[in-house]
Amino acid sequence: MVEWIQGRVIGRRDWSDKLFSLQVQADLPAYQAGQFTRLALDLAGERLARAYSFVNSPSSDHHEFLLVRVQGGRLSPALGQLAAGDTLWLAPQASGFLTESEIPVGGRLWLLATGTGIGPFLSLLSDGAVARRFERLVLVHGVREGAELVYPELIAQYARQWGTRFAYQPLVTREPWPDALPMRIPQALAEGTLCRLLGISLDPAQDRVLLCGNPDMVADSLATLETLGFARHRRRAPGQVMMENYWSPASG
Repeated sequence: MVEWIQGRVIGRRDWSDKLFSLQVQADLPAYQAGQFTRLALDLAGERLARAYSFVNSPSSDHHEFLLVRVQGGRLSPALGQLAAGDTLWLAPQASGFLTESEIPVGGRLWLLATGTGIGPFLSLLSDGAVARRFERLVLVHGVREGAELVYPELIAQYARQWGTRFAYQPLVTREPWPDALPMRIPQALAEGTLCRLLGISLDPAQDRVLLCGNPDMVADSLATLETLGFARHRRRAPGQVMMENYWSPASG
């Protein structure tokens, strides 16, 4: 039986009418950057829980989560109503393998995300361990609308901190947006658009790729990477690509 830990909302930020972040104070056991936990509320006599990634570094004085309201969902609309001072439940045990310790050795690290899948990558970057390991960091974020390009101040901070060692490329598919590519990540990979724009080739000998987001993006991007000589990384069969499907189900 899960021994839930009560947390208190200390802040929130609304990015769009559906997308928001919650800052939560809770006494959680240690966890790693890139992992996720479960958030829960007691609704209609039932404790409903869903998995959400930490956006913050584990050394932060609070925990932060990026969430999307799912139309017709049971939990996410209720989480979307929370304000500072409200309480919620958090699972004590963090999970997930998109962590610095699991990434195979390489020279460059590509972080390819759609939607809220950028959350664990922001945690990894804020933690700083990947910056100490890799010579180059590339963050790619695909969304439908420009308002969903979250945490611009934090990403600008990375750019100032790491200079030319860090590259960020947004993709927006449903409206024109400054500096954004008007296409999905798999297309940008397959056509070589990302590599040409960033001036970086994809080389399985030195590049490591993390995929997180919509299952179609993850599957299609992996298929393209496999044509370039990349393979999915498993402990029993080392490769260059790690992945995690990350999206809110209809019951969210």
